[in-house]
Amino acid sequence: MKISVITVAYNSSATIETTLDSVQAQGYPELEYILVDGGSTDATLDVVRKYPELVTQLISEPDRGIYDAMNKGVQRATGEIIGILNSDDFYLHSHVLQEVADAFAADPALEVLMGDVDFVSDEDLDKPVRVYRATGFRPWMLRLGLMPPHPAVFVRKSAYERIGLYKLGYKIAADFDFLVRLLLIGGAKYQVSGARWVRMRTGGASTAGWRSNLISTREMLRSLRENDVFSCTPLLLLRLPIKFLRQVLL
Repeated sequence: MKISVITVAYNSSATIETTLDSVQAQGYPELEYILVDGGSTDATLDVVRKYPELVTQLISEPDRGIYDAMNKGVQRATGEIIGILNSDDFYLHSHVLQEVADAFAADPALEVLMGDVDFVSDEDLDKPVRVYRATGFRPWMLRLGLMPPHPAVFVRKSAYERIGLYKLGYKIAADFDFLVRLLLIGGAKYQVSGARWVRMRTGGASTAGWRSNLISTREMLRSLRENDVFSCTPLLLLRLPIKFLRQVLL
């Protein structure tokens, strides 16, 4: 089963080597690795070019933001399964893709597979500071703004073809909107693996404090309304204490 992994990067020279090493360590025989660079001006491409046998497709050109870059990768992917691993994230161990392939092979109707994510700081990439769990997720939770961790979500290419790509009108919540369309509206068959697959560095666009929470709340409400799903600001704000409890300190 061919798996396409997409990494989106822009001026990521400080972190992308860890990402590349974690993909290379998979040793998965049917891997297509697509790297979409937004025209970096630092040494990102110098690092990427150290992995010529790993990177199947390299696209380096200006884009309209992270979701535009993701769409480019999805459109070029030829794998049956697609995963998106950002340039400051990395796989937790060397058999993530094999576990993903085994789960999809066991159920041909499965469209979405979700794993858990560790958060780490730059100071110590081996010590998780909290966990972002897909465990316990149900699609109705999207009404509260609760979603599975996108870097550990793998989706069949056919589901992208059915549901569509990431919408470019969102700064933070296009992945949320995609999952609303895929799981809540589209009724895609999903499975929660219960396994931890990805490590994320703290401080990303969706974890950058109260300003990020304000923007994401507005964008989530907009997405739900555009998709004719009932919600409201007080319901969406409930996600903040729930997320705090779910993303437990270790």
